[in-house]
Amino acid sequence: MSAEKRRRMLEDLLAETPDDAELHYSLAMEDVSASDHDAAVQRFRDLIARHPEKPHVPAFLMAAQSLMKTAKTDEAMEMLRAGVEAARKQGNQHAMGEMQGLLDGLE
Repeated sequence: MSAEKRRRMLEDLLAETPDDAELHYSLAMEDVSASDHDAAVQRFRDLIARHPEKPHVPAFLMAAQSLMKTAKTDEAMEMLRAGVEAARKQGNQHAMGEMQGLLDGLE
């Protein structure tokens, strides 16, 4: 399936179920695949903001990586710190360790 068809399919599904976090994440990952890191970061930020009480933890790491690709290291570090905290609150030790390791490498 082409990237354009995949994106269209995701957008159609999202129109039907606008609160589906995985669909928002998948659409942001399409932006990453297209090297549109600014759009990806915005989608990841929107996804995180949709559920502030229990944000989608992988979005923090992916947003940080996209920020790093656009030389926005300070913003990436902020995103990673927030992601570490979100992962800690949700008991996601794996994600917490992965983000902390990346953060440690940037500091």
